Amino acid sequence: MPAPREGRPALTTSTALLFIAAGRTVQRRVEAALAEHGLTLRHVGALGHLAANPNLSYSDLGRRAGVTAQSMHATVNRLEELGAVVRHHAGHGRAARLEVTGHGRTLLTRAGEIAASLDDELLGDLPEERRAALARLLVTVAGFGPR
Repeated sequence: MPAPREGRPALTTSTALLFIAAGRTVQRRVEAALAEHGLTLRHVGALGHLAANPNLSYSDLGRRAGVTAQSMHATVNRLEELGAVVRHHAGHGRAARLEVTGHGRTLLTRAGEIAASLDDELLGDLPEERRAALARLLVTVAGFGPR
């Protein structure tokens, strides 16, 4: 690797850029594995949020995913086609309630298995205490934990 210049890391050793590269690589691999089940990360995210709180609106789901409510409608429509979600219409002027089906929960479980398998593949023989330390670091960097 090239040596850092003037006290700054070279691009190939920048922690920020390494996080980006690693994230993109892992995202592509997860998306490819999920695609075998007709899913994307957005589908899994919506399923996870709905499994925890079936009273979320399309707007709520969209905000959590960083997309518009209209885009989330397309995501939920696809989940309905897959049999992962059932929409219960509440009546005129009231929001529909979205319920994760048994098949949806099975898909969520499968997504978790895919993630765990990829963890094992990526982290190989890394001892459990180092895996836990890496997970804590990533939670902090992602803004999910204390700094």
